[in-house]
Amino acid sequence: MGNILRELAVLYHARGKYTQAESLHKQVLESYQKVLGPEHPEVARSLDDLAGLYRDQGKYKEAESLYHRALKIRKKVLGPEHRELGATLNNLALLYYSQGRYTEAEPLYMQALNTKMQGPESIGLSSNLCNLAETYRVQGKYKQAEPLSQRALEICERIQGPEHPEVANKINNLGMIYYEQGKHAEAELLYRRALKIFENALGSNHPNVAQTLSNLGTLYHAQGKRAEAEPLLKRAWTIGELTLGPTHPNVANYLSNLAVLYHNQGRYAEAESLYRQAISIWETLELKHLLLVGTLMGYAALLRETKQESRAIQVEARARAIQAMVQTKNKTNSKGSRKAEGSHRPKRNIRRPLKKAE
Repeated sequence: MGNILRELAVLYHARGKYTQAESLHKQVLESYQKVLGPEHPEVARSLDDLAGLYRDQGKYKEAESLYHRALKIRKKVLGPEHRELGATLNNLALLYYSQGRYTEAEPLYMQALNTKMQGPESIGLSSNLCNLAETYRVQGKYKQAEPLSQRALEICERIQGPEHPEVANKINNLGMIYYEQGKHAEAELLYRRALKIFENALGSNHPNVAQTLSNLGTLYHAQGKRAEAEPLLKRAWTIGELTLGPTHPNVANYLSNLAVLYHNQGRYAEAESLYRQAISIWETLELKHLLLVGTLMGYAALLRETKQESRAIQVEARARAIQAMVQTKNKTNSKGSRKAEGSHRPKRNIRRPLKKAE
């Protein structure tokens, strides 16, 4: 019965039905702990499942606690080189990535690769490669990111077929790498392909659809196609609020992207409202993200353009304080290693929730 409930919970999670998924995951976890004991591998898997759900909901503190419990069990019971330990390392790294803790994420991805690369190519390896590529991308390390992302896509497409949602995830990520290098034509083709797969496989109101719409809208904005960008960015925001709730970090990204569009169009009142909504979401997070810095700086520029100099100075000071705090934390966590190139440049492009490893 536990396996059936787990499969249903995973299905609900994949379809963005988070409330139903959480209830089932908790039932499975409680059942496994009672029947199998608190340190059984199935308990670790259940903890990992629930943590992944919390991560996608933006409940980062709860997710991290569960991942550490799963990691402790798998390391003790399965040993340091088991692929399931690699899966939890990957997923914990993914959580850190989602919070902008890139220097903490990268070594965990490398540890995970060391476990999975001992066996044949797999979906887990594909996800791990893809996630490591994303960590390089957000640091501006495109030469490292692009081949990893391409390999992840090749493995996933070979195993799961060209129309699978996970293939679309890999396509979307590769598109972001191209976009940020100015390869807009290549990025657009990939975004459109990913969007078609997501809509066919998951429906038109899924979180992954929202993320891809926002990426495509951001690309059109960068190309000066503002009339084409606006409906995509608005639709992404609507889907995000519907499926994730109005205070999810992804919704803050969508609001910020639309605010930038309105700002550049001179629609200052609309842009200011969206900037303020995005900032209020980011500020509620326990750990501040560099994307908040970008949103604050955009808002400060708008205030300055609308002759609100004193407020602009205050907002800029807040942005610099958060930037310094995040960079100090990253330096500490990297144990004195060189600061990642480009890590100070917040990206306006939406970053989709990545794939957890199984």
